[in-house]
Amino acid sequence: SNLNINDVLGNYSLTLIDALDTLAVMGNSSEFQKAVKLVIDTVSFDKDSTVQVFEATIRVLGSLLSAHIIITDTKQPFGDMTIKDYDNELLHMAHDLAVRLLPAFENTKTGIPYPRVNLKKGVPPDSNNETCTAGAGSLLVEFGILSRLLGDSTFEWVARRAVKALWSLRSNNTGLLGNVVNIQTGHWVGKQSGLGAGSDSFYEYLLKSYILFGEKEDLEMFNDAYRNIQNHLRRGREACNEGEGDPPLYVNVNMFTGQLMNTWIDSLQAFFPGLQVLIGDVEDAICLHAFYYAIWKRYGALPERYNWQLQAPDVPFYPLRPELVESTYLLYQATKNPFYLHVGMDILQSLEKYTKAKCGYATLHHVVEKTKEDRMESFFLSETCKYLYLLFDEENPLHKSGNKYMFTTEGHIVSVDERFRNSLWQDILPGEEDSAEKIKPNELKAVNFSSNCNRVPDERRYLLPLKSNYMRQIDQMVGLI
Repeated sequence: SNLNINDVLGNYSLTLIDALDTLAVMGNSSEFQKAVKLVIDTVSFDKDSTVQVFEATIRVLGSLLSAHIIITDTKQPFGDMTIKDYDNELLHMAHDLAVRLLPAFENTKTGIPYPRVNLKKGVPPDSNNETCTAGAGSLLVEFGILSRLLGDSTFEWVARRAVKALWSLRSNNTGLLGNVVNIQTGHWVGKQSGLGAGSDSFYEYLLKSYILFGEKEDLEMFNDAYRNIQNHLRRGREACNEGEGDPPLYVNVNMFTGQLMNTWIDSLQAFFPGLQVLIGDVEDAICLHAFYYAIWKRYGALPERYNWQLQAPDVPFYPLRPELVESTYLLYQATKNPFYLHVGMDILQSLEKYTKAKCGYATLHHVVEKTKEDRMESFFLSETCKYLYLLFDEENPLHKSGNKYMFTTEGHIVSVDERFRNSLWQDILPGEEDSAEKIKPNELKAVNFSSNCNRVPDERRYLLPLKSNYMRQIDQMVGLI
């Protein structure tokens, strides 16, 4: 009856599956092989379990696909991760799960999927007609990979239709999207536009599906969205590292008017500097990351919601989330500034000090009191640990093998290669005929941002990424000094 936990757990060995590619990235082939065999031998999706379509997709489907890609990679960069007599079982399991999720896309007037589905019976009769933008619009990477590996367009088609349906509902005035929508009427129930919970991975996947599949329309949507975010959500001085005024901050606004809706931000928003690194807006990423790191320094964790006006947590728990670590890792990859190794060390020591429990690591119930909950989310192993490990392991094959990798929103690694850029079907995806033109990977350009990767000069590489007076300003803003 505890929906808060069981809604995600799904009764299908979630943590075991979600951690598969972490074992590979750490080079632990014996444990990886053992875990894969355990999944193949013991996990079934033929269960009377009602699960969130989004969580099942990013945590389970994505991990099965990532592990399958690692096992079948002829180069085996992480050491021998092959499985004796492997017959694409993980791919078949991914296919089986995705087929069970497909009923969520049926009987909706907009094409936006139901948020939950029963793995045995389909959409529950009392199902909610409301879903969040991130939940419905962040299925394209996993569903697209599955479609391209199987040569079956169905999965990518339904996921892409959902993205386009959401995109068509954006405000004519601001170009922004809300955070909760009715899947039958297309009416916005939640009119908040922000970068955190309910919206975050929608923007992330517009860019990442472009990086992986090379579809030009995905980049065009992302650039448009990014421009509107900069115009309506960003507050503070224009440049991160020069000029007068408050530190840059992205706030929650009304999607139709652009007016401020509240004075809190949430910990999920800490992913955004990492996304800015991918598009080349490194300077702005440095500032937003510094703000989140200052909050971490104050509490030794990130509260789920932080009120920047009151300088206090609004929602005080911390479920071992990875977003700040992820952005730290990506900023280090982009700048090689040792400051980010110190940030990683700080985070690692806080986790050891405040969250370590007898069997694993525990959610902090309250970041001030440091009380714990008997709960370790699966993303702690699939993301938080993986990004921390990779931050410090400069010689990791992921960095050195010559393969290019992309991380899904659940931190699963997918090799960026030609087979995902060639769909085996033509002109059957909605709107595909207009956008058959593909962009080459090196043509990635962002719009309307203050900087790019080439602008971080060598002499600044070993200084603090942010000038000390701006650092101090941020520390004051969160009540550190």
